[in-house]
Amino acid sequence: MDHSTSLLRLIFLALGAALVLLVLRSAFHLPRGIDTPTTSLFDAAAAAGSSCTRFAPWGCRKGDRTKPKPKPPSHETDVPRHPLDPLTVSEINRAREILRAHPPFASSPSSLFVHSLALDEPEKAVVLGWRRGVDPLPPRRAVAVVRFRGEAFVLAVDLAGGAVTPLPVPASGYPTMTMDEQVSLCFAPFADPAFNATIRRRGVRLSDVACLPISLGWYGPTEENRRLIKVQCFSAEGTANFYMRPIEGLTVLVDMDTAEVIHISDRGAGIPIPAAANTDYRYARHMQEEGDPASNGFQKVRAPSMEPAPSGPGVELVDGHTVRWGGWELHLKADARAGMVVSRARVQDPRTGAHREVLYKGMASELFVPYMDPSEAWYFKTYMDAGEYGFGLQAMPLVPLNDCPRHARYLDGVFVAADGRPYVRENMICVFERYAGDVAWRHSESPITGMDIRESRPKVTLVARMVASVANYDYIMDWEFQMDGLIRIKVGLSGILMVKGTAYSHLNQARDNEDMHGTLLSENVIGVIHDHFVTFRLDMDVDGANNSFVRVDMARQETSPGESPRRSYLKATRRVARTEKEAQVRLKLYEPAEFHVVNPTKKTRVGNPVGYKVVPAGTAATLLDPEDPPQKRGAFTNNQIWVTPYNKTEEWAGGLFVYQSKGEDTLASWADRFGPSDREQGPGAVVHAGVPSHPVPGGLPHHAHRVLWLRPQAGQLLREQPHPQAATDHGGGPAGLCRRHHCVSPIAGRRGDALVHHLSVALE
Repeated sequence: MDHSTSLLRLIFLALGAALVLLVLRSAFHLPRGIDTPTTSLFDAAAAAGSSCTRFAPWGCRKGDRTKPKPKPPSHETDVPRHPLDPLTVSEINRAREILRAHPPFASSPSSLFVHSLALDEPEKAVVLGWRRGVDPLPPRRAVAVVRFRGEAFVLAVDLAGGAVTPLPVPASGYPTMTMDEQVSLCFAPFADPAFNATIRRRGVRLSDVACLPISLGWYGPTEENRRLIKVQCFSAEGTANFYMRPIEGLTVLVDMDTAEVIHISDRGAGIPIPAAANTDYRYARHMQEEGDPASNGFQKVRAPSMEPAPSGPGVELVDGHTVRWGGWELHLKADARAGMVVSRARVQDPRTGAHREVLYKGMASELFVPYMDPSEAWYFKTYMDAGEYGFGLQAMPLVPLNDCPRHARYLDGVFVAADGRPYVRENMICVFERYAGDVAWRHSESPITGMDIRESRPKVTLVARMVASVANYDYIMDWEFQMDGLIRIKVGLSGILMVKGTAYSHLNQARDNEDMHGTLLSENVIGVIHDHFVTFRLDMDVDGANNSFVRVDMARQETSPGESPRRSYLKATRRVARTEKEAQVRLKLYEPAEFHVVNPTKKTRVGNPVGYKVVPAGTAATLLDPEDPPQKRGAFTNNQIWVTPYNKTEEWAGGLFVYQSKGEDTLASWADRFGPSDREQGPGAVVHAGVPSHPVPGGLPHHAHRVLWLRPQAGQLLREQPHPQAATDHGGGPAGLCRRHHCVSPIAGRRGDALVHHLSVALE
């Protein structure tokens, strides 16, 4: 009896302990191996695309845990519903079929490589005249960039009739790399015995080696007539953050078409590979190893506190690409090179209810990232992230709750592999309504007035976001739209620094005044100084295409003797740009100016031209010699603002073919090719503006998230009343525009010139 009672007690105790462990595991998510396959209900829900994941546990809901895993979207049945809708899966397949049957490609279809395939957008007049639900779509055409047996072709493809028309090919350079070759080139060096022997001599196991393909720019005739790339490698032993463990000085020159290793340079003898300790950026890994990530200096994750309004997100997504919110209507799509394209942005006039044109097309046209180290293993690192790698191709699926709030709407991207087949990049863009507790406008009356008035407007905005992970860097691109008509373009830099290995473990080992080309961040690790220039192309159509670019110079004006007790004041002088050179802008701190895009044919009720103000936030300028080969290719960063006549073919600031180009087809060359006569700002012009930065690295292992912004700000478009109908961003009333504390009157335009603005933004 005693034995049986003891046995029963033991069984009950064992069952109780198992039950307690099960409850604890479910409640507290006990850690397991990072790379161990997950089978719990939580992870099943995460895999099903819900908001419940190991990295966002606050998103777990009971309903999520029982949902079956949905199939990834195929988009095979999608049809275009707007003239600017991207190519559908069926259209890409049709274009592939046409190209493979076209001579000379039909002789060997397997030798045809598709580098890009995108919509050949209809002419602007056709798009502007199209009416939803009334007019049929214009004929659909594609523009293809392909290579066949070493030769590049640019082709227009009629998707209905099957006609293929050749288009001009740039004089130098090669097309954007395909994702297929970017992946395969990482493994090309391993087929070379000399490379493998070099790795072993450096004390690294081949199984721990991770390599990256690095564009090599252009440095003379020896690099012409063949597609080349340089591959550098890292040790991934003990960490996912292999960027922190470079095999310094080892550079492999590879022929991109044959995957042949042409040359191996090893200048890193004696430079140790930095230690892996404390470099892993994965939150779950720190939870597994330390229990409390903060105990090792790892930042704690805080759950978002903002929930969507009970009435819903307030964002309407029509036919997959048209976004409506808060009086705004715009077309949004993914692009393999630009990442995200905003088109036909219109805002509702609160007085009349009519939608008014603001922006015909806006996008990032190039990202120039030159590193400032002239040594053998670094001099060539002058990346053009959009034209060489594809900003959209590098976009990864966004993480619900962490990248975008719970109520966000998502858009997929449909891109093309090297064989011409379509594939889907899920959740590439998110759109959501944001309220971060900011005030858009407010005013309270002082007690001395005797009026008890407190008026305030919350700042609620629409955000369209995408993130491109270009190797170590993550670019967070936001287009933000305010209800008062303001547009703010933000570029956030995150991710991980690209570092250089060194023999130094402390600064006392360096020679006096030694130029290390960066900062010693940790033992054997230098963060190299570099620039980021993000250039945006903004085809402004403020109340129509007849726009003019106006520069407002602000300078001190001396008063005349006896005129006033004041000795000086600020005077604004307005000048309408008549040529491209007059519209080129280099920002100067002590020569302040404002830059306006106005429509002189459209007036407010008091006679001011309607318009927008372009406000670049970054002021960093390139410091490279203009004749330095990287700067010749990146000459579009010579100015912060350019204005060119509208030309459908002049979209990419670095040129159509950027890879190994000499710089003959850049934004700077477009402005200079007409010689002393200069191009006048004829009908249709584009603003190109930049966001720049000179980062001097100082952190490890993550790159601090920095934000740069550029904003087209509504001036006289929606502001005809002296009091705010919606929350306003300046205090000038109907007759004034303000930038910070400088206010100026609206500008009278000389004549109606539509503008395309190219804005270069540097990150600081």
